[in-house]
Amino acid sequence: MSGRVILAGNVIADLVIEVPALPERGGDVIGTRTEVTAGGGFNTLVAAGRLGARTVFAGLHGTGPYGDLVRAALASEGVRALLPARTDGDTGFTVALVDAGGERTFVTSFGVEAGMTAADVAAIAAEVRARDLVQLSGYGLVMPVNGPLLSSFATGLPPDVTLSLDPAPLVADIPAAVLKPVLARTNWLSANAREARLMSGHDDPGTAASVLRERLAPGAGVLVRADKDGCWLAPPDGSAPVHVPGFPVDAVDSNGAGDAHVGAFLALLSEGVAPVAAVRTANAAAAYAVTRRGPATAPTRAELIAFARTAGAKDVAALLSG
Repeated sequence: MSGRVILAGNVIADLVIEVPALPERGGDVIGTRTEVTAGGGFNTLVAAGRLGARTVFAGLHGTGPYGDLVRAALASEGVRALLPARTDGDTGFTVALVDAGGERTFVTSFGVEAGMTAADVAAIAAEVRARDLVQLSGYGLVMPVNGPLLSSFATGLPPDVTLSLDPAPLVADIPAAVLKPVLARTNWLSANAREARLMSGHDDPGTAASVLRERLAPGAGVLVRADKDGCWLAPPDGSAPVHVPGFPVDAVDSNGAGDAHVGAFLALLSEGVAPVAAVRTANAAAAYAVTRRGPATAPTRAELIAFARTAGAKDVAALLSG
């Protein structure tokens, strides 16, 4: 039996506002559409689950309207929430501004998820089993309380557990004492081009992938996601980075595209799919996601097969159908 995808991170509310363009400082702009949904790591769990992976949310959730929203969304996607609801506050939220080009800009306000305890981390560690895939985010590592706890959790994971890290936009603010041990334990680092540049100092995504792989343990791999340009993969075997092309689409909303890529990649890894094929299929999942409005727009297996056939990606359709 394949391992589960376990999110040891945050699921919060997304207040999505579509705008013609971002306002200038001190200015204002009228939103054209507003939606409140579950977001954060929820999108990763959805992407993995819709492709058939078993999923577990191993993070904090509060008592209040946002916490209720999160729990309802998790239940609707068949995601098991490991920890009980906290009664000392509500789940946090993100304001996501999506401009006319589909790009998104975030402002995040954390809630109870910023206050993990040693007991919470111990409960998560006790849940993890052999062959599981654990997903960590830089959003958790940047928090003053959670960061050290999650760093210690990561370094204590058994060797038969795969650790995936998405550094997130705030990666430059993660203390080195927290991030360095996590990188040393990470099996897969998946970053977007901006995050990879911040971490490596290199603009070229292939070079950044190669440099970042050197910061990980031997046998680890790096993905640098570059939106419509696909993804650069620095394989675990130490060979030169390879470019895996993306799928040209008309993007309407890029919110959650990176999460869709990460979730799809982890789901395929859990099935034993080779990294290059998993990346190509994850590229297709992310391309599909940006053609739909909303953050949790990752495709089901049937939807991704249909998309791949339409895009002429017979290899992706065959892999998913097998």
